[in-house]
Amino acid sequence: MYYFIMALINAVYVVLFLRVILSWFRVGTENPFVRIIYEMTEPILSPIRMLIEKSIFGGRKGGMILDISPLIAFILLQLLQNYVTMIMRYGN
Repeated sequence: MYYFIMALINAVYVVLFLRVILSWFRVGTENPFVRIIYEMTEPILSPIRMLIEKSIFGGRKGGMILDISPLIAFILLQLLQNYVTMIMRYGN
């Protein structure tokens, strides 16, 4: 079970990383590969963006200048990975 959870977390890392790389280029969402990547990552990034917009970092008028939601998602995934490892190593 541990290896399955770790593989799932690592897969999410890869998909998020692909999303970040794709955001650097002008690739249209009509591309099926790009659409799948966006559809897989948007449920993760959208709630984080909403929390950022409600915070002082979201700004009042123009929204975010730089989208840091993938960075926060990477940090949360790392915390989740550490937590799962700790649970599996030391028990409840």
